[in-house]
Amino acid sequence: MTVDCVIEDDRWQAAGLEDLAARAVQAALDHHDLTGEVVIMGCDDARIAALNADFRGKPRATNVLSWPSVEHLPHAPGAMPELPDEEELGDIAIAYDTCLAEARAQGKPMDHHVQHLLVHATLHLLGYDHQTDPDAERMEAVERTVLSALGIPDPYQEKDR
Repeated sequence: MTVDCVIEDDRWQAAGLEDLAARAVQAALDHHDLTGEVVIMGCDDARIAALNADFRGKPRATNVLSWPSVEHLPHAPGAMPELPDEEELGDIAIAYDTCLAEARAQGKPMDHHVQHLLVHATLHLLGYDHQTDPDAERMEAVERTVLSALGIPDPYQEKDR
């Protein structure tokens, strides 16, 4: 498994993106008994907003974006996607500002939230999506399992407030 990090925003260096990315991607791939190469760009909200506008037609910041190296075949709602057999899995961009704001708003440690988002994005590279409720349920179940292996609490469980 290879994770190459491109740091465009120095705050990601201080946040330990390279180590967080290696752990998150490795855990997601281990869950599927896969290896592969992933490139992760740590950027700011302005950069991810431009990418979101260019690739999704949504000119606003988001937390994470992913670009699989292969076009995934459609699958029945809730069915396991066909996993890629390519070594190069794809690219991920993650925005510091949005991640920090979300972690604070959700009362979560930043490193847990970042690893969750990177697991989520890696699953997109593997063909998972959340376009239908059954697909979202399958993807969230895998995220919970992978994050548990990393010692990270269920991000979908509501906290008592």
